[in-house]
Amino acid sequence: MCTQITMNTPVTGSGKGVSGWFPISQANVGYDHATHSQLDHALLLDFVNPSMGTSARVAVEMDLASGKALIAKLQAAIAEAERFGFTQ
Repeated sequence: MCTQITMNTPVTGSGKGVSGWFPISQANVGYDHATHSQLDHALLLDFVNPSMGTSARVAVEMDLASGKALIAKLQAAIAEAERFGFTQ
């Protein structure tokens, strides 16, 4: 069954694709059928720069447990950076 769960958010950063590093400006997040992983459904992450076309994309597929673990580590790293006074 297709979930059609998809959302996006603006981001500032860089991603490394086939042609090297490129600026990313958007993160797409979803949960639906996996394309490459052996999972039936997966958490789908795409870091993209739409103005640069489809080659400016880094895609990731993972299971829900991995996504939850990633969120926890992202939150911990952000909290630690903020504890040291970093805000960007």
